[in-house]
Amino acid sequence: MSQQTPEADLNNSNVSRQEIIEVARLARLGIDEDTASSYASEISKVMTLMQTLESVDTADIKPLSNIHEVYQDFRADIAKHDIDRARNQSVAPAVENGLYLVPQVIE
Repeated sequence: MSQQTPEADLNNSNVSRQEIIEVARLARLGIDEDTASSYASEISKVMTLMQTLESVDTADIKPLSNIHEVYQDFRADIAKHDIDRARNQSVAPAVENGLYLVPQVIE
């Protein structure tokens, strides 16, 4: 792979088949010539799209946490003590001292 400055990388969005093969070799991944060519083409398309997105002026755009202008109404986090433990534990297979007993899974 060629050693270029980041500015030069932004101007050259083409990724070569040889670069894909070299990165795969460094990562110890087996890759054939056809797959490398396909990856090079697809990655070049993504890089071109990133270059296009980078050219968009976003100086006056506020960041969004959600693309929709709707908000989730959250309920108040208030503890409710309306759980009937005796009723719930009446259908449990095994209970002892108010706790559910479960089979041991680790010996």
